[in-house]
Amino acid sequence: MKDIKIEDFKVTEAIQLKNIATAFDLKADKKEIEDELEDVREKLGDFQNTIYAHGKYAVLVCIQGMDTAGKDSMIREVFKDFNTRGIVVHSFKVPTELERDHDYLWRHYIALPARGKFSVFNRTHYENVLVTRVHPSYILGENLPDVNSVDDVNEAFWDKRFEQINNFEKHIAENGTIIFKFFLHLSKDEQKNRLLRRLEKPSKNWKFSPGDLKERKLWDNYQACYEDAINRTSKPHAPWFTIPADDKPTARYIVARILYDTLIQYKDIEEPELDDDILANLDTYIKTLESE
Repeated sequence: MKDIKIEDFKVTEAIQLKNIATAFDLKADKKEIEDELEDVREKLGDFQNTIYAHGKYAVLVCIQGMDTAGKDSMIREVFKDFNTRGIVVHSFKVPTELERDHDYLWRHYIALPARGKFSVFNRTHYENVLVTRVHPSYILGENLPDVNSVDDVNEAFWDKRFEQINNFEKHIAENGTIIFKFFLHLSKDEQKNRLLRRLEKPSKNWKFSPGDLKERKLWDNYQACYEDAINRTSKPHAPWFTIPADDKPTARYIVARILYDTLIQYKDIEEPELDDDILANLDTYIKTLESE
């Protein structure tokens, strides 16, 4: 099976999505890929226990992608071996009335992981520079003091919003949150195939919405907005990774490997040592229990 490197997928310079492949050949069949994924996710599960005991870092995993890119199944398969006490998944949908009464980052800020824990954002704060950029009228629902019409949602507005997002991520990174941002890069043809499967399989029908077809017509707009967002916000402390997503098992394995290969580079993350008094009396405690 072909080995992969983090650098093959990390965005370190300006990209053009049209030049980035949506498929990646691991030189392996589906069974071999799934076996390798099982191995690496078990290692991730073990690492989660260590980071939980260490208690000084948090991990934020952000997953973005077009409809049908495989976000839900990605989360299910990559984090299957995690202890539920150490991970929370947040699926961000249309803001509630309460969320709209706060700034757009508020609902994401309160969902950030505590030290020792993982949070996975299924759709993220980037919806606020993606969906809203394709549909600028949505910004009017935020009831901002300086936005009275769509004309006020101009380039200066987006420049400020990107600056705010960069500042948000820099702040949490400087306070111990390790950030991963994954863009599941799907081809338009593969999205069509997956939408057809949703319509043709009764068990998948519930996932389909007529709105999916309306948004599909805006494919080029979304690609342009994703490209701009990735280029403006991929930073050393909060990098983006473009993940070829046409094949789901391959995409899951790549994401899991990037997570694991990155996290094990933190050599200071280790389980705390036992208190000297406890360590000195371990044999006594063992004998006490064995003598019951």
